[in-house]
Formats: sequence, C-alpha cells, structure tokens
Amino acid sequence: QVQLVESGGGLVQTGGSLRLSCAASGRIFDQYSVGWFRQAPGKEREFVAGISRSGDNTIYAASVKGRFTISRDNAKSIGYLQMDSLKPEDTAVYYCAADPSTIATIPGQYDFWGQGTQVTVSS
Repeated sequence: QVQLVESGGGLVQTGGSLRLSCAASGRIFDQYSVGWFRQAPGKEREFVAGISRSGDNTIYAASVKGRFTISRDNAKSIGYLQMDSLKPEDTAVYYCAADPSTIATIPGQYDFWGQGTQVTVSS
C-alpha cells in the first residue's frame, strides 16, 4: 500500500497561483501513476491531471490544460500540481490518488487516495 498526504491548498485571488504537493509513504513511489482530482460542493469528483510512473507522460482535463502542470519527484516520493491563472471555478477540494497501473481519468480506477486539500479562488 501507499499512503498519500496532500498539502498546499489555501485561499487565492483570481489569477493567482498555488502549488499542491502529494507526499507518499509506504511502497515505492515510482511504482504508481498519480492522478489529481477535485470535487466542488454538490458536484461529482472530476479528473484534473495525471502523470505516469516515470513522469514521461502526462494528461490534463480540458478545463485546466495550459494553466496547470503536474509533475513528480520520485527520489523524494512527492507529486506536485502547479496551478496558475486560477479561476473561481477551480474552487474545490483537491485530491491526489495513486495506482500501480497506467494513468487513468476515472476515480474508481485508483486504489489509494489522500485526504484532500481545500483550494478557494476568490473573484
């Protein structure tokens, strides 16, 4: 198993930036692909970005492409989500997830989840 802890959330104004971190412990981090998801009140959890085990491949939701950047540091067992040009509609609880298979965009395909970190973008 792998344990995940997110950090870096907070309150930011429209157009601002935040960097979320996902610290992993337990099994070897580079054996897992990593996904970032978000869930706003009253809405379903949605895919934001994903990165392969090596970090060579990334995918993004259309709503964040060009504004968010996913990355990972396998030596430190940390995943990152750099969020720039934030908009009020980005407000949500952000979760990182890990799975030993390839990148997935569906929450049910991930076995391990963090507790989430709140991101609030004020207008």
